[in-house]
Amino acid sequence: MKASEKPLLKFLQGTNQFRIPIYQRTYSWTGDECRQLWLDILRASEDPSPGGHFVGSIVYVEAGQYQVGPVPELLVIDGQQRLTTVTLLLTALAKLMPATGAEMTGPKLANYYLFNPEEEGAQRYKLVLTRSDAATLKSIVDGEALPVQVSRRVQRNFEHFTEWLATAGVDPSKVFSGIQRLMVVDIALDRLYDNPQLIFESLNSTGLALTQADLIRNFVLMGLAPDHQDALYTNRWFPMEQAFGDQGYSVHFDRFVRDYLTLRTGRIPNIDRIYVAFKDHARALAGSIDDLVADLQRFAGFYASFALETEPDKALRAAYRDVNTLRVDVAYPFLLHLADLRERGLIDAQGHVHAVRLVEGYVLRRLICGIPTNTLGQTFAGLPALVSASSAIESLEAAMLLKDSYRRFPDDEEFRREFVAKDVYNLRNRNYILRKLENHARKEHVIVEDYTIEHVMPQNPDLSATWQAELGAEWKNVQARYLHTIGNLTLTGYNSELSDRPFAEKQSMTGGFKDSPIRLNRDLAKRDHWRQEDIQDRAAKLARRAAEVWPAPKLSPEVLEQYKPKQAKGAAYTLADHAHLTGENLALFEELRKRVLNMDSSVVEEVQKLYVAFKSPSNFLDVIPQKGKLKLSIDIDIDNLDDPQEWGHDVSDVGHWGNGNVEFTISGPADLDYAMGLVGQAYEAQSTDASA
Repeated sequence: MKASEKPLLKFLQGTNQFRIPIYQRTYSWTGDECRQLWLDILRASEDPSPGGHFVGSIVYVEAGQYQVGPVPELLVIDGQQRLTTVTLLLTALAKLMPATGAEMTGPKLANYYLFNPEEEGAQRYKLVLTRSDAATLKSIVDGEALPVQVSRRVQRNFEHFTEWLATAGVDPSKVFSGIQRLMVVDIALDRLYDNPQLIFESLNSTGLALTQADLIRNFVLMGLAPDHQDALYTNRWFPMEQAFGDQGYSVHFDRFVRDYLTLRTGRIPNIDRIYVAFKDHARALAGSIDDLVADLQRFAGFYASFALETEPDKALRAAYRDVNTLRVDVAYPFLLHLADLRERGLIDAQGHVHAVRLVEGYVLRRLICGIPTNTLGQTFAGLPALVSASSAIESLEAAMLLKDSYRRFPDDEEFRREFVAKDVYNLRNRNYILRKLENHARKEHVIVEDYTIEHVMPQNPDLSATWQAELGAEWKNVQARYLHTIGNLTLTGYNSELSDRPFAEKQSMTGGFKDSPIRLNRDLAKRDHWRQEDIQDRAAKLARRAAEVWPAPKLSPEVLEQYKPKQAKGAAYTLADHAHLTGENLALFEELRKRVLNMDSSVVEEVQKLYVAFKSPSNFLDVIPQKGKLKLSIDIDIDNLDDPQEWGHDVSDVGHWGNGNVEFTISGPADLDYAMGLVGQAYEAQSTDASA
């Protein structure tokens, strides 16, 4: 590596071509960054001191590493934003400066800093960008019409500089003198001795705004030969970017890779460490980088079909839309698995839709039944391993039916019971629930967004005498208990007209229940009164319909029995198998055990041969009984552990019995409070990963 400080314009002089590699992100500076550079240049032009204004470093691979030609090609690893922005400013400036008679003319400026004047064709240009940016920049520096597929960011920033240079009082020669004072650190790498990927990573660690997607793309492409880079990018990576769309790629790619890795590894990576997890996965594979990118591209197409709802099949797209309405992103790894099964012919179109609808029903039923969601991510991450390739749908239904406790699929009895009592009105998904109930088994769907939610019994706490008489002596209790439940809710286009009117008027008025095309209002049109028993009766009917809208799997006991895990002989252990759990050590364990199990209803205990595991749903704490003490193994990165007393020891690189990478010991009741603080952090870390 060779590094030297020099003026930016001197850096640009000479016969060189700075090329942005295809693996780099596109030009991304906004008008705000350009404005800041513009103001810095104006200030520099007025600064009487002899020094310059530092604008950062330019890191590139030295000439001769990739090709031999009349114009040395320098591949820019870091600095493309500054180089591109200054090039746009110099182009705008060159068009304003005189052609002759001045110390620095427009043609001179262009020949010094924009072109290699003795060259022709592609080698004529000092700076060559990547992808759609390249054609736009070329058109601007050549003064030609912009291409059809224009890079808006390049175009707009050039227009900014053109506008600012035309502002009254701005002297182009002074702007040029300010540019002359810009200083950079010229960092030339030698490919024989320097590792561009490691340098790129270290630059990112200093706080440059590079996304996980940027790092992954560079990791995949940077180490390849140029021809290999071009082929892999053109045939695989670029089509994958297109599948997400211009905006979708930056928004969705990191999350997609996380879900892809979850499916492929069975573990949910931290969203901030996707790049590290991807590198680990790539290095553990036996195949080539081409095979990995081909697999990534295939699954990116699946992801776009449900996350961006680009699926061409109407029934499947509708199922995806409902899952997305529930915002159940944690199910995405499993949706990737289902799409893979479909492409491989292991499930058909009907089975695919049915499986997605099972995901929808599982999530909605749990929501209505108030089951905690902190383990949903782990549940969906573990489902692919339970789905048999030979009987995918049946094995999926069995896997869902066999979930118990906090992972259960609520049955019809539980679902109906909770549905009639749920405060549906204050749920984020209330419109979705009413839409599904209204449109069930009908082809002419009602657009719920065209209507508002109506409380049949009004929300007004000061009910009219008519309503009080309608509801009876306990009207306050009836209103408090049933106001926001499903039995008292419907849809209308006449919300303001219905208002607090008596029930009979709400039925008979124009636009009232008897005059409504909404099916949810049919029952209301037939009733003589609206009392507690009427609300309960209508709620029960809607609950039965809801059980049909979001059905639970149905398998016979005989079929379900085939999927139950078989208990291996001699595999069950008890606390009695742990010789060190006696006396005070046993009492210490029991107190620890009580505290851990009380953390959440989702925590379960499993006694193993060498340790006792506490799971939610996977191990966050393992207790290894030892003579006179308990060794605790917690599943958390030691860098993320708040441990002021430094009890924890990183054992990730040494042999140990527990599943976690941090261990510490306790020997008496006085240690429990601090120990539980550490255990709680491991539990929270797992819960956060599972629900993110």
